[in-house]
Amino acid sequence: MTAEPSRAERITQAVRQAYPDAEIALVDDSARHAGHAGAAPGGQTHYRLSVVSEAFAGQDRVARGRRINALLAAEFDTGLHALNVVLRTPAEQAALAPAGQNTRA
Repeated sequence: MTAEPSRAERITQAVRQAYPDAEIALVDDSARHAGHAGAAPGGQTHYRLSVVSEAFAGQDRVARGRRINALLAAEFDTGLHALNVVLRTPAEQAALAPAGQNTRA
């Protein structure tokens, strides 16, 4: 019997399918929100997602966010309460890192 994938696994898989070239970092931030609105026992309600992909080129911040929110609509419908996103192109990510530093998200 195979276990149901966690919300983190489903989020990562959905982003990977939409952005195959992406560098993805996902952190379950639920413990920091215990007792707040939308928090649930067991977590899986609050996440931080960073995606670096060339596919974001030519899109503004709002368009990028709307695409991610649409991509994860089923997760929001089933208990994902908050998603903090950072969505950049590789060039934008590289511009933020000091010379010689790793540019990973």
